[in-house]
Amino acid sequence: MKTTRLKQQLMLYALLIFITFITVGPFLSTLFIALKSPGEGIYDSTLPRHPTLANFVEAFDKANFSRYFLNTTIVTCLAIPLNLLLSNLAAYPLARMDFRGRSIVLAIIISTMMVPFQLYMAPLYQLADALGLRNTHIGLLLLQVSTAFGIYLMRQAYLRVPKELEESAYLDGANRFQVWYMVALPLVKPTLVTLAIFTFMGTWGDYLWPLLNTTDSERYTLSIGLAQLSQNFDGANLKLISAASILTTIPTLLIFIWLQKYFISGATDGAVKG
Repeated sequence: MKTTRLKQQLMLYALLIFITFITVGPFLSTLFIALKSPGEGIYDSTLPRHPTLANFVEAFDKANFSRYFLNTTIVTCLAIPLNLLLSNLAAYPLARMDFRGRSIVLAIIISTMMVPFQLYMAPLYQLADALGLRNTHIGLLLLQVSTAFGIYLMRQAYLRVPKELEESAYLDGANRFQVWYMVALPLVKPTLVTLAIFTFMGTWGDYLWPLLNTTDSERYTLSIGLAQLSQNFDGANLKLISAASILTTIPTLLIFIWLQKYFISGATDGAVKG
């Protein structure tokens, strides 16, 4: 019995090590290339002989990545609070308020999640152009300012809040806004963090919409800057491209590691039957 259990544990650990290697391997390989000095060949050795941060400095200086980083940070920092606010303002009534057509509204919102972006990117582009939002930070927010996924996720979280708590608040004289803000909202904190992480990843790594909406290089985001860097530099500058890739990836990695405990608990709220 103990032998069988030991074999199962060894197989499980071997599988986990294999999956970890596949997941982390490409990132480490890119990091090692980025740390190599100018005199080292990319394929001479796996580990850098003389690690240096020169490629990262050059990416920020020569490739104008400091500007791209600033643009992406501005758009992301605006998108997260706006998406959290608007998604919650839409989700709470769908979870707690009885009004005619609520099921239809919810069905329409969920159905939009099945429509690929490529089908409505042309009308969205025309809207941004008509409103004068091209080459602006506000224009880059159009996709992330409020999402159907965010509304659905928050609605499922509010369904898990005991109604008795809200009814007690009403008996104490609280109005609907106070019940939402002071009772329901604090109880869905893990889901709020989960939505913030999804919004961060979606905005930080977005490529197609910024590519369509921006023609001014001063408004480029990191994804566009990285693509431009790959086109403008040949294989000899793979170290610079690798450094830029690491700079693009690290913020997302740090945010996820920092908030992973909330992410794991909050991501399960979407599985609750409404």
